[in-house]
Amino acid sequence: MKEQDKNVIGVDFGSDSVRAIVVKAMTGEVLSNGVSFYPRWKKGRYQHPEQAVFRQHPGDYQDSFTECVRTALNRLSSKERKKVCGIGIDTTGSTVAPVDCNGTPLALLEEFQENENAMFYLWKDHSAYKEAEEISEAFSKGRNVNFCKYMGAYSSEWYWAKILHGIRIDPEVKEKAYTWVEHCDWMVGTLAGNTKPETMYHSCCAAGYKALWNREWGGLPDIRVLSEIDPYLGTVRERYGQVPRPATVCSGILTEEWRKLLGLEKGVMVSGSSFDAHAGAVGVGIDEKILVCTLGTSAVDMAVVKTKHFQNLNVEKLTRYGGMAEDAILPGFMGIEAGQAAFGDLFAWLKSLLLWPIMHLKESVDKESFRGIYEAVESRLLSDLEQEAWKIADKETLPVALEWFNGRRYPDADDSKRGVISGLSLGSSAPEIYCALVSGAIGGLNRILCGFEKAGVQINRVRAVGGISGKSEYIMQMMANMTGREVAVMNTDQACALGAAIYAAVASGCYRDVHDAAMHMAAKEERCFWPDAERRAYCQKSYQNYLDLAEKMK
Repeated sequence: MKEQDKNVIGVDFGSDSVRAIVVKAMTGEVLSNGVSFYPRWKKGRYQHPEQAVFRQHPGDYQDSFTECVRTALNRLSSKERKKVCGIGIDTTGSTVAPVDCNGTPLALLEEFQENENAMFYLWKDHSAYKEAEEISEAFSKGRNVNFCKYMGAYSSEWYWAKILHGIRIDPEVKEKAYTWVEHCDWMVGTLAGNTKPETMYHSCCAAGYKALWNREWGGLPDIRVLSEIDPYLGTVRERYGQVPRPATVCSGILTEEWRKLLGLEKGVMVSGSSFDAHAGAVGVGIDEKILVCTLGTSAVDMAVVKTKHFQNLNVEKLTRYGGMAEDAILPGFMGIEAGQAAFGDLFAWLKSLLLWPIMHLKESVDKESFRGIYEAVESRLLSDLEQEAWKIADKETLPVALEWFNGRRYPDADDSKRGVISGLSLGSSAPEIYCALVSGAIGGLNRILCGFEKAGVQINRVRAVGGISGKSEYIMQMMANMTGREVAVMNTDQACALGAAIYAAVASGCYRDVHDAAMHMAAKEERCFWPDAERRAYCQKSYQNYLDLAEKMK
């Protein structure tokens, strides 16, 4: 049997659920899939949006992983199941948790099982914003080395900030926590049977973007700088262990326990890992001069430049608009990531706002009537707004919006920033506000794209993935109009899981590298949106209005 005749599993841990696909390594054909929603998260547990606190229980990760992979495998024939040779994963990030000396998350221990501070701190947990400011200041002047050189201001979403916040708010967690680990590293270690902090696998993606690991300063930020912030951070650095490796490496063999639980043959290889959006970029065939935009609740934008060409870029300009990490997306390339802390969430917010009067009826009408009214409006609200938006897209008096509803990620990261809608009047309608939010979301994306180009990163085409890309033709067309580039929507709704499967195919020996694997396995273009010449001038004016408002609110 040729190596390419085998199957691989790609698993994507999202914010709400886990998705697994089984993929034919030779062609990229998805043979089966499974999905599982986190049971505790689904009940709304450990979430406090008003405090920017979002925690997830490690038990949710274990239970949902098992359920979705078994579902996918149970849909295969016995012959297809026996061909599975590798498994790869991606996760949200930075999503970190305190662990004991064995690498067991504290929330899996009886004494901490309901302690939110002992769980994983989800990527969108911004409770560490004060600590992020403190770290950003210390790193930017750290003993003659700027550890934020390739990432800009340090974010409350990232590794060191969350650790510092966690130990400050909970002394018991601090005392018990041997160190802290990323979800993507812990899950790989769990599957391969090595969660010991000093020897477990570390992802280039997580380490480079969030922990600021870089060869230029010999790895993680200087232990003396970390210890000056808090001695505990110095201890975490000491216990970090192995040098980070790309997602394409084989981190080990699936343990006997997991093999039996999932019903797989012996010898299934476990690849390294990455974050979801970065795996998604691989899943749609990222390469030089291509910007991959993952458009979900938030937005992540990625580009790659060969490491040997990186010296040609203006790093100082680029760090305003994106962060850089070596081997984080493709081995041998500098991965450049940027993004917006809110994208799809903007429209979810508007939807929730407009549904409030109907929700208010819940207590005053019978359940059946309420359900009928609610479902009728909820199911078509955004599509109706979009239909109206086409009619008024060029209206000169539309409001102008900044998309910083969940803080500003790039450019110039600042978690304290908040969204703005300017130019409202008594005549402003819901469709006009929808148009403003769309323009604001795309304006932020275009600002990042333009920033990349000013720094020397050439972008010729845009590839869009994620829920928004497949749901909204209006948003895709406005993106093409404002960026002035072709926007290709890819033919997959599982780009992240597909990228994880590609990593697994390389790690298990089906292909020599990611480029070779992607030629056979990556998603293809489903539909392209071209800039509308007649609306280009209006969109440029709309973008300028966005920039003017951003300047006023900076």
